[in-house]
Amino acid sequence: MKILNLYAGLGGNRTLWKGHEVHAVELNPDICKIYQDRFPDDKVFCEDAHEFLLKHYQDYDFIWASPPCPTHSSFRQNICVRFRGTEAVYPDMKLYQEIIFLKHNAKCKWVVENVKPYYDYLIKPDVVLQRHPFWSNFKISDKTFEADKIRTAQIPQLQELHGIDLSGYKIKDKRKLLRNCVHKELGEHILEEAIDDIR
Repeated sequence: MKILNLYAGLGGNRTLWKGHEVHAVELNPDICKIYQDRFPDDKVFCEDAHEFLLKHYQDYDFIWASPPCPTHSSFRQNICVRFRGTEAVYPDMKLYQEIIFLKHNAKCKWVVENVKPYYDYLIKPDVVLQRHPFWSNFKISDKTFEADKIRTAQIPQLQELHGIDLSGYKIKDKRKLLRNCVHKELGEHILEEAIDDIR
């Protein structure tokens, strides 16, 4: 299967995908380097994922997109903006643009992942697993995963949880990068559901 992993980050969701051709798109060059070190056989594009999707959505069997989530986050709005003086910002509408675009144009299997927002969903997700809403064009069955204390976990616990060692990298916001990872077993579950839907 040829897979496009958009907004790839550190590749938490991709960790257990075995035997597939994976192309990853990530804008930050430092994160691209970490991803490539973790998955040397993947082709990594250090580009804008939103634009890459528009140009290449027809080239893949499965697309995973995790558009930037901070501007949708209930934690950012309800805690940081309301009580910590963080600047209020417009929600980044790439999330909904990509859901609508894929729904009406993609012939492959696709899934879009994000965080629970501080507002009512503009497009209701198909399923919410762990703390992630998912929109997709295939059925994702509910599944229970081992609970993790993601909000309070620090870098060592997060590295162990995701199987990612960042100690050899000089990069900012390590904790944030690790917290943004979709757990590997959840990523595996969703890919398996997409493959089952194709069969």
